[in-house]
Amino acid sequence: MIKINPFESALAQLSKALQFLKLSPAQIERLKNPEKIISVNFPVKMDDGKVKIFHGFRVQHNSALGPYKGGIRFHHQVDMNEVKALAFWMAIKCAVADLPLGGGKGGVEVDPKKLSDHELERLSRGYIQAIWRDIGQDLDVPAPDVNTTPQIMKWMADEFIKLKTQNSLRLHSGQAKLKTKEKEISKLMGTFTGKPLDYGGSEGRTEATGIGGFFVLQALLKKISLKPRNGKELTAAVQGFGNVGFYMAKFLHEAGFRVVALSDSKGAIVVNDMKKDSFNPDLVLKCKKEKGTISGCYCVGSVCDLKNGRPTTNEKLLELPVDILVPSALENQITGDNADRIQAKVIVEMANGPTTPEADRILHKKGVTLVPDVLANSGGVTVSCFEWMQNLAGSHWSGSEVRSKLQKKIESAFSAVWETSREEKTDLRTAAFIVAIKRIIGDK
Repeated sequence: MIKINPFESALAQLSKALQFLKLSPAQIERLKNPEKIISVNFPVKMDDGKVKIFHGFRVQHNSALGPYKGGIRFHHQVDMNEVKALAFWMAIKCAVADLPLGGGKGGVEVDPKKLSDHELERLSRGYIQAIWRDIGQDLDVPAPDVNTTPQIMKWMADEFIKLKTQNSLRLHSGQAKLKTKEKEISKLMGTFTGKPLDYGGSEGRTEATGIGGFFVLQALLKKISLKPRNGKELTAAVQGFGNVGFYMAKFLHEAGFRVVALSDSKGAIVVNDMKKDSFNPDLVLKCKKEKGTISGCYCVGSVCDLKNGRPTTNEKLLELPVDILVPSALENQITGDNADRIQAKVIVEMANGPTTPEADRILHKKGVTLVPDVLANSGGVTVSCFEWMQNLAGSHWSGSEVRSKLQKKIESAFSAVWETSREEKTDLRTAAFIVAIKRIIGDK
C-alpha cells in the first residue's frame, strides 16, 4: 500500500481552491509554507536516575488572523509531514470558523505508554522549558492532541507560568512590583487550552467537537433532501469511538438517528437488521470498558451481547448502505481504492484528513455530499478559542452559554461555506477553503 503524504493532500486541496481566487505568487507561497518550524532536543530525568534526550518540535503555519493555535501530540512515530498538514488545516479551520487565531501543531517523539506518570510530567515540563519563548497567549496557544490530556496541559501551563514569572523577576530585579494577581495569571493560563475545568478550562470542551459536528449536520439537512434508505429513520455509521466519535454517535442517537455501526482501532460492530436495529452509544461505551474492545461486544437496548449484531471491520464499515458516514478516526481512510464502494449519501468528516483528493473527486462525481473536516470538526477549536477568551478576560462562561455561542458560530460558518459552494458551483471542501483564504488574506 502506497503511503499517502498528508501535506501533499493538503496542498492539493489548496490548489483546487486557488483556481477560484486571484492571488499573487507571494500570497500563495505564504499559504503553502509554515512561517516557522521549531525543533528542539531536551533532557528528561528518568525514574532510574538516567537522563534521556527527547526530540520535539512545533510547526507555526500562519498567524495572519491571530496567535497560532493547535495541539501537541506525544507519539513514537510523529511525522513532520503530518504535523505540517495539521498545522495548515488548523489555519484554514480557524479561518472558516471566523476565529481570531492562526494554525499550529506540535509533537514529541515518544511512546508515552512506556513512561511512568512522574516521567510523563517531567517530559511535559521539559518540552515547555525548550519552547516557552516561542509560545504565549498572544503568540501561540497549544492544546491537547494525540496522547495528551487535560492533566498534561495543566503541567505545561504550570511550567510556562513559572518560567514567565521567573523571567519577569530577573528583568525587574530589586523591584517588588511583579503583578501575579489572578487576572495576570489567568492571562498566562490562556497560553494553553484543553485544561482541566478547575484550572482555567472551559465548560463544554469535552463534547465540543462532537456537538459541533452534529450542529453542522443539522444545518446541512435543512438544505438537502435526504430520505432514509432503510426503515423510517436516517442511519449512520461512525468510524472511530474515541471522544469525538462517541459524542457524535451519542448526539445522533439522542436525536433519533439510528446508529447502525461503530468501530475503534481494533475492529467494528454492525447491527444485524439495518431496517430496525440501532446501537445505544452509552451502552456500547460501557461494554467496551468492560471487554476492552468494541468488537468484543454489541449493545442494543439494555443488553450487551452478540445476538442482535456482529463484529465487522473498519474497512467494511465505510462501505455499508447507510445514509450518513462519519469518519472519526485517522487520516486517509477514504481513498481512490474504496471511494467507488462508499454507499453513504452524506459524509461528515470528524477526523482530520480522512479523505484523499482522489477520493474527493470520485465522491463528488457520485453526488455524495461531503462536509469537510475544516468545517465539521471545528467545534473543538471554537470552544478552545472560548477558553482562551475566558482566560484573557478572567471570566468563566456557563455550559449553556458555551453551547449557545458554539451553535451560532457553527451555523454561521456552515452558512458561509454553503453559500460560497452555491455561488462558485463547487464542493463544500473547496468552498470552505475559499472562505478561509479570503479571510486570511484580508479579502472578506
